[in-house]
Amino acid sequence: MSMLDGFKAFDFNEGSPYLSVTKNGITFNKSVILKLNKPEFVVFLINKETRQVAIQVCEKETPNATKFFKEKKSGVLSVRWNGKDLLNTVNEMMSWDLDKSTYRADGVMLIEDNAMLFDLSKANEIPY
Repeated sequence: MSMLDGFKAFDFNEGSPYLSVTKNGITFNKSVILKLNKPEFVVFLINKETRQVAIQVCEKETPNATKFFKEKKSGVLSVRWNGKDLLNTVNEMMSWDLDKSTYRADGVMLIEDNAMLFDLSKANEIPY
């Protein structure tokens, strides 16, 4: 029995999870995908009162499940949703000007819920 039993190597390439919102869509970075273990389906959750959104891993049969990660031939690890209704909903909640700026919100892993939480009220504005 080694003193290192139970330890796992830290992956420095994984990075910090975040989502970005532009006029063209919502993008989840590589770290979100890896920390959630490359889920095929998620539920997108919105809390308008707290101005937060979350994605929770789920099964295909879960009500409101949406396709999330699919392996790309290029090997790029990112997910982009470009639905106008989704963008309009988030933009209405936040009163952002997506024609002038991109917004980036850090993610917090909710291990017990198998979900990632993003506080849009703390998003950083990045002018074009």
